[in-house]
Amino acid sequence: MTLETTATRTPRKDGAGLTATPFWARRGVRIGGGLLVPLLLLAAWQFVTTTGLIPTYRLPTPGSVVQAGVQLAADGDLWLHIAISTQRVIVGFLIGSVLGLAVAAVVGLSRAGEVLLGPTIIALRAVPSLAWVPLLILWMQIGEDSKVTLIAIGAFFPVFTTVAAGLHRVDPHLVEAGRSFGLRGGSLLRTVQLPAVVPSMVAGLRLGLAQAWLFLVAAELIAASMGLGFLLIDSQYNGRVDRIILAIVLLALLGTVTNALLSLFERAVLKRWL
Repeated sequence: MTLETTATRTPRKDGAGLTATPFWARRGVRIGGGLLVPLLLLAAWQFVTTTGLIPTYRLPTPGSVVQAGVQLAADGDLWLHIAISTQRVIVGFLIGSVLGLAVAAVVGLSRAGEVLLGPTIIALRAVPSLAWVPLLILWMQIGEDSKVTLIAIGAFFPVFTTVAAGLHRVDPHLVEAGRSFGLRGGSLLRTVQLPAVVPSMVAGLRLGLAQAWLFLVAAELIAASMGLGFLLIDSQYNGRVDRIILAIVLLALLGTVTNALLSLFERAVLKRWL
């Protein structure tokens, strides 16, 4: 969920008694401020490459990166890389999120589930992403299943952690009040506990989505013939720094776009439950 300060969310009144929007909360300021740093980085990038401060074989000019993207798009490879990587992230994220929510419900709502599953999941969460790759390849071979499974693992842990913690923080007085009205099991979860944990759930989904993109690169760097991770490693072997930077920029843009789509889901959910 987007973090905002109280001052940002609370309208202020000017001398005439009219509501005044805080400066940093204005739409134009938010859009312009969000674009300021990328534009400054782009200008600095252009300056250091065109003046020779950094050799172009180490850091190509922005125009060279754009040209590399145009060439790949004309060949049709760029869209295929983007489509395959996006599909893997979406499928892995959905699987990992559903499993994360289910296990978090067991651990967060059941004392026995917390005792039996909590320590094991905490231990598995500490395993680095690349450590799963050899095992998944042995079990599932080099194919889509191993890649999607690795991405699902990456999405699972942030969702599980935040939702389970949110369920533990639900006010016990609310739960007792629900039980006094005859709510039990699923009805208690839907009526009392789920609305209380919605902010944690949304935050976990956003963290899980970001983690899914990280695990995508790990999966495609090891064993892939298409995708943005493959484009990264293939460009490294061919010495195409321009394509490496292009893949990094595309990963950043795709992560931003999918996060924005999840923000729309967040608004709908918060409007419905809060």
